[in-house]
Amino acid sequence: QVQLVESGGGLVQPGGSLRLSCAASKRIFGFDTMGWYRQAPGAKERELVATITGTGVGITKYADSVKGRFSISRDNAKNTVYLQMNSLKPEDTAVYYCTLNRVVWGQGTQVTVSS
Repeated sequence: QVQLVESGGGLVQPGGSLRLSCAASKRIFGFDTMGWYRQAPGAKERELVATITGTGVGITKYADSVKGRFSISRDNAKNTVYLQMNSLKPEDTAVYYCTLNRVVWGQGTQVTVSS
């Protein structure tokens, strides 16, 4: 069973940037969809942030709320997916989860945007 480990969360001021990483314990393939979801405080469900499928640049999908600010990428050689988050807003505060094909999930990493 593959495991996913997220890192890179923390406290950042509005307008700042963070880069999240998600390392898989086993090889991931180009046809695997890797993604980031988040769950805000008090929210009942996780919401999609971004997904990526394929090699190279890949096919990406973003939530409307993060388009133009967040960027997802992957390095299949390192079995790692990244989420670059720029121009962060307080409403981006959430626990961010990495997922492989929405079947395997990481433990989550806290992102707090506050002054």
